[in-house]
Amino acid sequence: MKFPLQKLNQSGDEPFEFEEDVDIHELEDMKNDIRSISPVHLQGQAYRRGDDITVNFTAKGEMILPCARTLVDVPYPFHIEGHEQFNVSPYYAEEDDSEIHPIRGEILDLTPYIKENVLLEIPTRVFSDDEKAHDQALTEGKGWQVITEEPEETKMDPRMAKLQSLLNEEEENND
Repeated sequence: MKFPLQKLNQSGDEPFEFEEDVDIHELEDMKNDIRSISPVHLQGQAYRRGDDITVNFTAKGEMILPCARTLVDVPYPFHIEGHEQFNVSPYYAEEDDSEIHPIRGEILDLTPYIKENVLLEIPTRVFSDDEKAHDQALTEGKGWQVITEEPEETKMDPRMAKLQSLLNEEEENND
């Protein structure tokens, strides 16, 4: 989401309000767990005081993540309350520990900060509540398959069969 800084100047002391759906499907191609993500509904306000710009926004959307147990798709809705600070001064130097982002040029692009907030919202793992998901669980893939260990039938070694019959006879005699 981009908007020119001129719009902030025109709003005067009033906050500049914005509302838009932002497509950030590029997150699906990154090495994270997001399998798909719907367009994010972004709503917020931007305030300008001198060279400082403060942007408060809420982002709502839904991403599809893999279940930690079964790897089936799990919809994960999110609601993010974001707060970002910017500075337009050409003399402002970004420091490593600073949370204030410099703006070079006449356009404020919130898209990288929206992506960052969404990535921070990804949970470490999600679980599917659907019982059918366990039936749909992947049991094999390219170069792998699930192997279950089932107990083998208790077969008697033929060399020990004679000894077992002697033990059975002895138990019968003791009873």
